[in-house]
Amino acid sequence: MQWLVWLVVAVAVVGLFGWLMMQREGKLRFVKWGVLAMVALLIGSVLHYNLPQHDIVRIVGTDSKRMDFGENSFFWAGPDVGAGTDGLTRDVFFIQTVQPNGKPMVYRNEDTGWGWPPYFKLNSYNLQTTATELVSTKEAPKWVAVTHYGWRNEFFTIFPNAISLREVSGPDATIIPWMSIIILSLLAALVVLIWRMLAQFRERMIDPLVDEVGDTIDEIDARADQARDRARGVWGRFTAWLGTWGGKPRR
Repeated sequence: MQWLVWLVVAVAVVGLFGWLMMQREGKLRFVKWGVLAMVALLIGSVLHYNLPQHDIVRIVGTDSKRMDFGENSFFWAGPDVGAGTDGLTRDVFFIQTVQPNGKPMVYRNEDTGWGWPPYFKLNSYNLQTTATELVSTKEAPKWVAVTHYGWRNEFFTIFPNAISLREVSGPDATIIPWMSIIILSLLAALVVLIWRMLAQFRERMIDPLVDEVGDTIDEIDARADQARDRARGVWGRFTAWLGTWGGKPRR
């Protein structure tokens, strides 16, 4: 969970910096858009990794393999709830599938427990049994909708984590991602709410303060100009008086 805290802090800091840059009219435009692009890329990557996705595949096998985790442990779930292990080495279930286009796709089957992302998955053993039951051949295929999160990357040896399985009518079955739609809608509403709160905060707190500071500076400048004019007047009268002494004839 520590990485999640640092990620939230980083997004908040970068987002605040980007918002402050937006307040600068026409200045640092490239920096502003660069920061906003970084924030959008970071948030988009986090959402794309953690939100549920759906694939239609044909299961061709299941397996269990002992994994030694290293630098890629960031992309793996923690040990099973109640398991007496340090999490660096443990057995992991895998579900081997083939996509409708013939390309292979391998999913891991791990419990998320009470950690992140909050799927509260505790049934990896039951899910593995279901996957074994749904194994089929190319001649008599059974198409299965796999709900998962995460990415498949062969270079870093990471796999998407299967959350649920259900048999569908065929490879062209339509699946509406209701959960992702609901989560994104709630996040969009939250962003709009925060944006409005920041706008109202600026309108009620920052703008009056800036105006007050500006009026104070203008008043100070006006007083300085008046003092300067008075000083010039006194100095002018003083120099004129000195001039009268220099212009008097000697007797």
